[in-house]
Amino acid sequence: MKHSEPQWTHMDASGQVRMVDVSDKGVTVREARAETTVRVSRKTMESILDRSVPKGNVLEAARIAGIMAGKKTWEWIPLCHPIQITGIDIEFDLKEELNEIHISSRVRSLDRTGVEMEAMVAVTAAALTVYDMCKAIDRAMSIDHIRLTYKSGGRSGTYERG
Repeated sequence: MKHSEPQWTHMDASGQVRMVDVSDKGVTVREARAETTVRVSRKTMESILDRSVPKGNVLEAARIAGIMAGKKTWEWIPLCHPIQITGIDIEFDLKEELNEIHISSRVRSLDRTGVEMEAMVAVTAAALTVYDMCKAIDRAMSIDHIRLTYKSGGRSGTYERG
């Protein structure tokens, strides 16, 4: 049985890196969702809840950071296409009893390529902003499980994390 060489999408025949040409792909509605969790101390959770973090409203700053980063994903990730994003939502679910902040994103576009990276970059930037705003009171925070939970649109169809 002969194994064929892998067909790398981001390298040409000579092994040079290239940006995939999506010109021939059809424009479709694309959506992706991602999530992550920030684990904080009890004191940090209380400070976020009562809005006493010295740097300001942690969750609203993180929401803005996530939206801005999602829109600029093509500047963060090499060979990622700049796309027409039609909407980005960032949501927070505070699990007070666990001292966890669950962050989720939903990114939508009408374009030729997907928005999975935009959804993951959005939650990552939001989580990093939570860390940045709270690090003076809690250096032991952690950011866990950045992952895609859903994507739709395009040739590969729909994916949903089980």
